[in-house]
Amino acid sequence: MANKVAIVTGASGNLGQAVVKRLIEEGYYVAGTVIPNDPVVLDLPGQNFEKHVTDLMNEEESGKFVDGIVTHHGQIDVAVLTVGGFAMGGIADTKASDIMKQYRLNFETAYTIARPAFVKMMQQGSGRIFLVGSRPGLEAQQGKRMVAYGLAKSLLFRLAELMNDEARGTNVVTSVVVPGTIDTPQNRKAMPEADFNKWIKAEDIAEIIYYYCSDKARAIREPLIKAYNNA
Repeated sequence: MANKVAIVTGASGNLGQAVVKRLIEEGYYVAGTVIPNDPVVLDLPGQNFEKHVTDLMNEEESGKFVDGIVTHHGQIDVAVLTVGGFAMGGIADTKASDIMKQYRLNFETAYTIARPAFVKMMQQGSGRIFLVGSRPGLEAQQGKRMVAYGLAKSLLFRLAELMNDEARGTNVVTSVVVPGTIDTPQNRKAMPEADFNKWIKAEDIAEIIYYYCSDKARAIREPLIKAYNNA
């Protein structure tokens, strides 16, 4: 068994795959979640990776997933929660139902894993949780045309603050990674005229996350990690 155990939600996404691969390279055993009927084929070493089909908007199902990892491995050292969704729309275009949909995609999918993972880490006295925020969630002026998305993402910052306050004096730390535009095939297709060199690669974000998991960063209590590159 690997020395450390990690959970990565959205393991088939661009960022999720990069994080999974980086952690496996460093000897972690990774349990990754994917959505039902996910068409992405994951080429990962089976001895260090297990795939779980999990509906993260189902709190009971998410809790059972975390409990199963604890039962089988005895610990959770790292949780990287990459699942989310995006929507455009200003105030006039955004209904309460639109906000609720983004809340479920961006906050609920994180909270249903973060809460049981946090409880386990508090019991064992150590652990690192990484939430994936956004600039519209951090800076209101960045979210003027992305109201529902920005409001939903903003809750992740408050959650990290509350978890760090509750974990004060322990070695349990929750951080929010705020990426700039990630260099993915989807983003290149959507913005073909952009300067891709200014974007940040998923592999670079994965490297940043690994650093904050490593012993070199064990004394750091950084709740906000901006990974903008030059975007």
